[in-house]
Amino acid sequence: MTKILVVDDDPNVQRLLRVTLKQDGYEVVVAGDGAEGLRLWETESPSLILLDVTLAKLDGYEVATTIRGAEGTGAHVPIIMLTAEKEVEQKVRGLRAGADDYLVKPFHQAELLARMKSLLARFSTREGPGGIRAPMGKLLAFYGAKGGVGTTTLAINAAIALHQEHSRRVALVDGVLQFGDHRVFLDLGNDRKSISDLVSAPSIDSDLIKSVMVRHDSGVDLLLAPPSPEDGDLVHEAQMDQALTILRTMYDYVVVDVEKRLGDLTLSVLDHADLIFVVMTADLSCLKNVRLVLEALGRVGYESSKVKLLLNRSNAFTGISVQAAEGALKRQFEIKITNEYRVAISAQNSGTPFTVSKPDSPLAREISVLAAAVEREAAPPAKAAPAAKVATR
Repeated sequence: MTKILVVDDDPNVQRLLRVTLKQDGYEVVVAGDGAEGLRLWETESPSLILLDVTLAKLDGYEVATTIRGAEGTGAHVPIIMLTAEKEVEQKVRGLRAGADDYLVKPFHQAELLARMKSLLARFSTREGPGGIRAPMGKLLAFYGAKGGVGTTTLAINAAIALHQEHSRRVALVDGVLQFGDHRVFLDLGNDRKSISDLVSAPSIDSDLIKSVMVRHDSGVDLLLAPPSPEDGDLVHEAQMDQALTILRTMYDYVVVDVEKRLGDLTLSVLDHADLIFVVMTADLSCLKNVRLVLEALGRVGYESSKVKLLLNRSNAFTGISVQAAEGALKRQFEIKITNEYRVAISAQNSGTPFTVSKPDSPLAREISVLAAAVEREAAPPAKAAPAAKVATR
């Protein structure tokens, strides 16, 4: 029987949820405060947690953060946050703390059950032996056809959307080793560890990689580029290959912001990629570069099906229409992202990605569509949900 942990200090809510869930065939354990909720999470191993925000001793945000920090690689119990607050900021805070979904009180019982079953079905398809969810190990490469097309911005925000909206463990790698911008775009100082800290070790293993990963407030783990250009030269193809191989065993998605030069190191990244997003804008020099990139990737044997054209600033006036650009390249754009300059530049200058600061903006919603498309293509096919088992009990 599927076990649900309810963490709520309101006896009426406890009673309602206990009755509702038991009638639907679930086993229910109840905690009245955050500390008790953590204890029961450890001892009862629930399949899902319904977590109130306002709790004594530890609030819901603290409980969720503690659970996510304590979970081992691949482990993940779904959390639905329950709150009386309707503000977007509260929802974002809950998602950043590690919640998978969010319900505002009062809510309809049917909606709660539907969301629970969706999460349970999603995570049950990703569990390995002993109930531990095995990482998917998919690598997404974002390659800019030229500088200034928004590759770094799209890679960062896509990684955050995959983590926050699809509950995936995500590593974001700044593969622009000499002049990477992730420290600037994410408001991080030069004192943070980077990939150059790996190369001085005699061998690279998962423990070493864990020690140099930087956890961003969004929940995404970062492997940063070195703080100085000369340190970037210390990282070679074999070391990058080894690091990516190990990262794929640790995370559902490894998102790499790729160096533009098509040298051996860049090709070692693309060799790992399950999907390659060629980021471009609809201007003449970019179209020329994309055509050359597609020809080069074809010559070295990359399957065309894994190379996706991502048109950024698709509604910006460049004198070349989307249709004309597609005609010049003799293929359609798989993804189009709108031009919302103020949101993008404000996020860049503040060091807070727009998927966090402006989650309801058109730009963030289009990144959500991109993340959903990645999920459909990269995630394994879902098994049938266990609803029939409940219905026939």
